[in-house]
Amino acid sequence: MNSSPSEQKRTIVVTGASTGIGFEVARQSAMRGARVFLVSRDPGRLEVARRQILVGAPEAELETFPTDLSSLKEVRRLAEEISRRPPVHILLNNAGAVFARRQLTPEGHERTWALNVLGPFLLTNLLKPTLTFAAPARVVNVSSAAHRSGRMHWEDLEGEQRYRAYRLYSQSKLAVLLMTYEMARRWRSSRISVNACHPGFVRSRFGQNNPGLYGRGFRILEMLFGISPKRGAETPLHLAFDPVGGSHSGGYFSHGAPVPSSRRSYRAGDALRLWELLEDQTGLRSSVSPAGDGRSPASLRLDAASMGTSG
Repeated sequence: MNSSPSEQKRTIVVTGASTGIGFEVARQSAMRGARVFLVSRDPGRLEVARRQILVGAPEAELETFPTDLSSLKEVRRLAEEISRRPPVHILLNNAGAVFARRQLTPEGHERTWALNVLGPFLLTNLLKPTLTFAAPARVVNVSSAAHRSGRMHWEDLEGEQRYRAYRLYSQSKLAVLLMTYEMARRWRSSRISVNACHPGFVRSRFGQNNPGLYGRGFRILEMLFGISPKRGAETPLHLAFDPVGGSHSGGYFSHGAPVPSSRRSYRAGDALRLWELLEDQTGLRSSVSPAGDGRSPASLRLDAASMGTSG
């Protein structure tokens, strides 16, 4: 694959990079000449992914960051480490999961909510200084068509009163869209485009982390209806590298084109309520300098590092 000079200079962060869509995006980004930061929970799988990418792109600049993105502490550490590296042009928030049984993170949050919503919200906000320095930059959030059946259960967001795995999952993907639209609105003048996408139902072992019938059910569905990771990566890559990904912000894309999302996803009041809730849950404060404030690149990147070590 030929690469342009602009692509060769880009740095992309890919979460969930060891398998599935994330791996394919990381692989193709490396083949385009981009510097790739691979983020995933399992160090062993990350190393395997890195070696596989180097087979097709032996001169690729790759760095791995083993991180449990459901842990806010680890997300802060990750943001600090990345802020010490070259500026980030593209952030792909791809990591996500569904859990048949209710699990809690070290901070006491339900794991679906923490991994699918809290982690990307915190990471993106902490990386805003480096994205601002690299601007024009892009944030791509992986949502899902499952958001269409999602509702915000404000009184029981984390399934403490009633846990239903798919209900929590579809709610989390609706929250990703609300977060995306609010972030695009708030960052309108920052030269950072923020979009979300539905990559399709991909053969990525999604849901197979669960034991018993739940995991086997996902395995059968993938066999019958799943598309390849290469096809699933097409829309995220389109938003990450093609011109439209930088010229459009606050959109929802499927099959490489903007499409309407659910009516619930456009509720501005819900987006604002969610944003304030996520700020509270993550301990995030508005200490990151807005774009265009005259701060030096060094101070912008130090901001991210200092936020990464805050409690």
